[in-house]
Amino acid sequence: QVQLVESGGGLVQAGGSLRLSCVASGRTFSGRAMGWFRQAPGKEREFVVCIRWNGDTYYADSVKGRFTISRDNAKNTVYLQMNSLQPEDTAVYYCAAGRGIYYISDDSREDEYEYWGQGTQVTVSS
Repeated sequence: QVQLVESGGGLVQAGGSLRLSCVASGRTFSGRAMGWFRQAPGKEREFVVCIRWNGDTYYADSVKGRFTISRDNAKNTVYLQMNSLQPEDTAVYYCAAGRGIYYISDDSREDEYEYWGQGTQVTVSS
């Protein structure tokens, strides 16, 4: 069982930055892909970025060059540094842990992730 707790959300002006954190419980963190998804009001949840156990990363086109994911396996924590935030980035951001250990087929698919955090709100004002 893995529990995920996100933090770091808040209100920021356009062009600003935020750093989200996701702390995981359990001993299998280092072997799992970790992803961030987001859900804007009235929209479906969408993939943002993933980092695999080996450090490989995959970004949605909408955040490339602005967002950076990283992980600290010693702290069971994954981070999402978000720069140049825009109003369209406003959403609830969810951290997710991959279903497989040292395996993931499609990093952007929700069903590849078994554990989810409760979400943290990010609001970007114009």
